[in-house]
Amino acid sequence: MGQIIKISGPAVIAKGMTGSRMYDIVRVGKERLVGEIIRLERDTAFIQVYEDTSGLFLGEPVESTGLPLTVELGPGLLSAIFDGIQRPLDDIRRQSGDFIARGILANALSRTSLWDFQATAQIGDMVSQGDILGAVRETESFTLRILVPPKVEGRIKRLESGRYRVDQAVGELEDGTPLSLMQVWPVRAPRPYRQKLDPDELFVTGQRIFDTLFPVAMGGTAAIPGPFGSGKTVVQQTLAKFGNAQVIVYVGCGERGNEMTEVLTEFPELEDPNTGRPLMERTILVANTSNMPVAAREASIYTGITIAEYFRDQGFSVALMADSTSRWAEALREISSRLAEMPGEEGYPTYLASKLAAFYERAGRVICLGKDAGSGSVTVIGAVSPPGGDFSEPVTQATLRIVGAFWALDASLANRRHFPAINWNRSYSLYTDQLTSHYSEQVARDFVDQRRRLMALLQQEAALQEVVQLVGPDALQDNERLLIEAGKMIREDFLQQNAFSPVDGYCPMNKQYGILKSILLFYDLAAETLRRGKREVGAIINLPEVEEISRMKEISREEFPSYLDDFLARLQKEFN
Repeated sequence: MGQIIKISGPAVIAKGMTGSRMYDIVRVGKERLVGEIIRLERDTAFIQVYEDTSGLFLGEPVESTGLPLTVELGPGLLSAIFDGIQRPLDDIRRQSGDFIARGILANALSRTSLWDFQATAQIGDMVSQGDILGAVRETESFTLRILVPPKVEGRIKRLESGRYRVDQAVGELEDGTPLSLMQVWPVRAPRPYRQKLDPDELFVTGQRIFDTLFPVAMGGTAAIPGPFGSGKTVVQQTLAKFGNAQVIVYVGCGERGNEMTEVLTEFPELEDPNTGRPLMERTILVANTSNMPVAAREASIYTGITIAEYFRDQGFSVALMADSTSRWAEALREISSRLAEMPGEEGYPTYLASKLAAFYERAGRVICLGKDAGSGSVTVIGAVSPPGGDFSEPVTQATLRIVGAFWALDASLANRRHFPAINWNRSYSLYTDQLTSHYSEQVARDFVDQRRRLMALLQQEAALQEVVQLVGPDALQDNERLLIEAGKMIREDFLQQNAFSPVDGYCPMNKQYGILKSILLFYDLAAETLRRGKREVGAIINLPEVEEISRMKEISREEFPSYLDDFLARLQKEFN
């Protein structure tokens, strides 16, 4: 047992820690605060404490548990709200009230709840890591698979269906290894899988600007940088609600308390569009607000990604929303400065980029370990909050080099009430080429060509807008005025989307393609008419079909296919 020799904020230095290992969890002081060893020098340990260290004295004892920071994985995770080190906030509130008391302990998974376990494996079966033992119906719409833990294999000696607590053994292997509903896993170690797959399947968000222009693959990574008030949290909530993931893990990492309160109150009220039941039935929230200890904030994203990997290993598609990684990086910076480490750019530790990469690289679509588990995926979407909206700052630049999709939010678009406020000239996606066959087979053969034309029109329109600002719109030729009008239709009728509309909040891929095709066909027919001199540009842009295109996004998905065929026929007839 060691003793404290120095205290500096959340950083505590203890001597006499011989035998301790890196990342061991320790109990600090008489109140037994939870901490983690992050550096060792001879018998001196540098510890980051996950709780407020005010009131600690020099000479107080420090005891190592000999175990790294771990999370409990099993029935009871869904619908739960945890803090950064997986303490359930509901239980803590019952024990200590509205404020988290220091040194408080609470099991992540309830030790009193009973779960109906239905065994599917048989006595005498030879099983290994990842194999399915049975299932537990956790909510009315979600059934959890109980797997053999990693690094465990053997022949089943006993396995019985029944009602169990998570810490009770439901079976046993011949070598005496107990099998329970719960697994324990260290948060900083990625969970194993059999094989990583190429990102060639679209993560459907229902948002036109993402699915069509800047897609993210299932198991891919995306970053949403943007200044205050540009809509990062609303975008992530929209993706959580409408994305085609089966499980949502939302990590509020260092966010303002009032924003986190909104998330905690709004998520339970959101309706799952797939089942009509509350969205919380397939959601886990990890809440670590900006007034909570910074060390727990640093651990929160590892807690979230480990929970996400657990559901991935069962063959589910999981979406992890990290809001925001900038606050996480600030926690790294504060702890690094307390330890007197060599600072990098803007005071961030020199290992910032490698830490970010280690987090984002745990995303992916994989073949699971078990014989019948199939494939699962973790899609990571991280929000970045650059100070003053400066995308050249270190966290944004380090994230940009790692992620596959970069969705740049723009304060000027948000001020004009254009939502999602994604700047289409600064955003990009590296998954477009890998998703070509998916688009061709699942949506339309010419979808990729139509998308390229859309992007080209937006770029030409952006260049023309610069000319308009210099010489005014009267100096433009008719074909250029038509291009300006087409760009306006793309921006307002296609890219702009109302997240709170019951119809336009989610736009399926066939509807996205239909609106896109309508705008481009209108532009082609109008350009040809202008070239032949049959109509003036003023008459063309005032056609009633222009107004119809603007109302397309409010047409229900059931009515849209027949409406589209009728509209395209009328559009051809009008110009012919």
